[in-house]
Amino acid sequence: QVWLVESGGGLVQAGGSLRLSCAASGRTFRDYSMAWFRQGPGKERAFVAGITWTGGSTRYTDSVKGRFTISRDNAKNAVYLQMNSLQPEDTAVYYCAASTRYSGTYNGADADGYGYWGQGTQVTVSS
Repeated sequence: QVWLVESGGGLVQAGGSLRLSCAASGRTFRDYSMAWFRQGPGKERAFVAGITWTGGSTRYTDSVKGRFTISRDNAKNAVYLQMNSLQPEDTAVYYCAASTRYSGTYNGADADGYGYWGQGTQVTVSS
């Protein structure tokens, strides 16, 4: 069992930056690969980025490549999402998720692969 708490959301103007954090507690953090998903107004939850337990492999959805960076600090039991050049279409509730699929090496887009979720943090980008 792992518990996840996101923070760092807020209101930002287009072109601005935010850094989301996800703090994990419970079972050994290194057992999990991690990901960020988001759910915009009237939209389904969608994959944003994923990272394996070592941090050695990352994956991004096409719309955020070159703008967002996922990273993790296993010593601090935390995963981060640095978001630059934010656009109004990035407005969403952002969720942190954890997976033990493939022994912590899964960083893909299938939400069913992630068994643990945080409560979400709101990101609003104004034009």
